[in-house]
Amino acid sequence: MRYLLSLLALLLMPHLAAAQATYVLHNATIYTANTEQPTAEALAVRGNRLVMVGSAADVLASYPEARRIDAGGRTVVPGLIDAHGHLMGLATSLIQADLVGTPSKAAIVDTLQAFAATLPEGAWLRGRGWDQNDWPTTQFPTRQVLDAAFPDRPVYLERIDGHAAWVNTAAIEATVGLGSLRTMDDPPGGHIVRTDDGAPTGVFVDAAAQLISDQMPPLSDEALDEGLSRALDVTARNGLTGVHDAGVDRATVQRYQDFIDAGAFPLRLYGMIAGRGDTFTHFCQNGLLHDYNGRLTVRSVKFYMDGALGSRGAALLEDYSDDAGNRGLLLQSPDTFAANVRAALRCGLQVNTHAIGDRANRVVLDTYEAAIDSLGAGPGRHRIEHAQILHPDDLPRFAALNVIASMQPTHATSDMPWADERLGDERLQTAYAWNSLLESGARLALGSDFPVEDVSPIEGFYAAVTRQDAQGQPAGGWYPSERLSRTAALHGFTIDAAYAAFQADDRGSLEVGKYADFVVLSQDLMQVPAQQILDTRVIATYVGGAPVYHDDAWPHTP
Repeated sequence: MRYLLSLLALLLMPHLAAAQATYVLHNATIYTANTEQPTAEALAVRGNRLVMVGSAADVLASYPEARRIDAGGRTVVPGLIDAHGHLMGLATSLIQADLVGTPSKAAIVDTLQAFAATLPEGAWLRGRGWDQNDWPTTQFPTRQVLDAAFPDRPVYLERIDGHAAWVNTAAIEATVGLGSLRTMDDPPGGHIVRTDDGAPTGVFVDAAAQLISDQMPPLSDEALDEGLSRALDVTARNGLTGVHDAGVDRATVQRYQDFIDAGAFPLRLYGMIAGRGDTFTHFCQNGLLHDYNGRLTVRSVKFYMDGALGSRGAALLEDYSDDAGNRGLLLQSPDTFAANVRAALRCGLQVNTHAIGDRANRVVLDTYEAAIDSLGAGPGRHRIEHAQILHPDDLPRFAALNVIASMQPTHATSDMPWADERLGDERLQTAYAWNSLLESGARLALGSDFPVEDVSPIEGFYAAVTRQDAQGQPAGGWYPSERLSRTAALHGFTIDAAYAAFQADDRGSLEVGKYADFVVLSQDLMQVPAQQILDTRVIATYVGGAPVYHDDAWPHTP
């Protein structure tokens, strides 16, 4: 009898399956990020999950009654995941002056004047994206440049990497006061850039910027909601179905939940608590947040160990090549960091630490190793965010300690015009060392660090496989032995990013049972000549089987 029932079930299965499929997408080149089935021609979706991935003939035969979407021969990849971004940072950048790519201080003033015309009288003028390395003279700017154009309106401009601020005198006087700064010591983990007579120049590095930013009037809820809506549109248009948000507080988590409840959050977000503080205490005491409505998880914490290379805040073992006596900044003492890591492990949090310089990376690895030896690994899969400059002795420790290297390929191509000046050739041999880490057995999770870099994962993919700029320079790639294969790059933005967030069981690859998160691309970025990768456009982005973005030519609408 059991045999007859089983046989009947097998005979009926195609008909039952067909009735359960929402649609079939076919006539596609599908890269699944599943090593057991790397490519396919079609997929079937029921609700928000994949029910079949395989050949067009098999999928269409299994679901003859399902609605069909002809992909027109286009390429499909799993939903792309940015393993290190700042969603609210992107949101606020979209409602303030955009200074990215400005070629001079004069160009910045022109941009600011145009933006200031849209502001109410007396409102702070905020902007982000300046980079002195893009200017004819690469020295830090001064407040006097801003004072000439804005003698009365406070101006606060965040550097492209988020690790320095440039302000005018009005901003200083409205907060800490110019007189106070003349006699004030640098705060721990920060540096006030000064003239020879001790006067602040208007540039504040790392923790010093908080002297101003902590006293600025907050943005309104309406402005933040507008910025978040715009940021979510940007992520969808760029093919992102997931983001690991590197630093969230309770108010941000609540804003995300409000958007999710309203059906206005077309993204799966993995939040990292922004260090020790009220948010850390809240989640440790009340429990971590696991997959809220399939869209939001908070089970990790983000610490900072040092600053950024561009502002010479990255903590180095030896002096900067272009600044004798300067070895950067540790943003917290090793003892304080060790206490923070132990507290996180006791709370059950994954620990993700920003470390760029070789000294910072060594401190983090040493601290992780000691904490794990004494307390155990906790949830494991601890990460170093950026991991840009490594001493050769420390590179194999990632694999040995099961530490994930969360890296951003476009950082290398943005930094390469001036990184040699900062570090010299010897240290660059193990900087941005994606392939060396991968070959050592370490896991890579790839991202962009937006809005520090552009949101586009296509740009990140291109940087990872070429180590060249958009013009194809330098020929052969910058330190080309560290280029990634296209498969490794795709996995870094999909299944390996999902693994780094404990989420590879239901996302990150196109497999039966996983979320139907996928992206339709205009061309086959796994096969086209390298210099054509950047021509790839996102045609459609699907989250849970539903299109959250599509261009006018795409045949499927909700």
